[in-house]
Amino acid sequence: MNLPEYAIIVAGGKGTRIKSDLPKQFLELNGTPVLIHTTNAFFRYSKDLTIILVIPEDDFPTWNQIVERHHFTKHIILQKGGETRFQSVRNGLDKIEGDGLVAIHDGVRPLISADIIGASFRLAAVHQTAVAAVRLKESIRMTDKDTTRAVDRSRFRLIQTPQTFDVALIKRAYQIKEDPSLTDDASVVEKAGYNISLFEGSYENIKITTAEDFIIAEALLKKKS
Repeated sequence: MNLPEYAIIVAGGKGTRIKSDLPKQFLELNGTPVLIHTTNAFFRYSKDLTIILVIPEDDFPTWNQIVERHHFTKHIILQKGGETRFQSVRNGLDKIEGDGLVAIHDGVRPLISADIIGASFRLAAVHQTAVAAVRLKESIRMTDKDTTRAVDRSRFRLIQTPQTFDVALIKRAYQIKEDPSLTDDASVVEKAGYNISLFEGSYENIKITTAEDFIIAEALLKKKS
């Protein structure tokens, strides 16, 4: 039996690191706001997907203006975010009733592919968890005060989103107490006592954080088009 599929897109950034008054999720990439690129990517995977967009309540008017300006007519569920990402994801989960699978994704990862989204749902249906990750390309060193030492990069992965879970499992996980070490959904699920399954992500699935990331994302979008 096919389980219902959901996506929670979390976008609560303020744009401080790129020195922008407008949050980076609303800035344009090749003429289209980042958040619309991201949302459309999930609809390319499936038109039947239920998407829950979690943004600060103060940003609702900005989103509504963007929707009107760019003639975005696809149905999404809008949910207000919390003070932290942990609280925002938990708010998004409150919009899901019943069983299913949910992919949780950063709103500022607009280059996510339908293939990776699909893989995350297929693997989560089997393992209950499926987290996108990529291998490190460069050498890394561990620092300890005034000393450093090389470590084996093959033992490490860079974690991305989507991070996709069985709905019941992720809801149970988000009942634990929040603390600063919980930087993503996988860390929440792991601390709640569950195993995490990784799968191969993509180096193109970048998270837009700095001004340089916009340059890279624009180039990648132009290459795809």
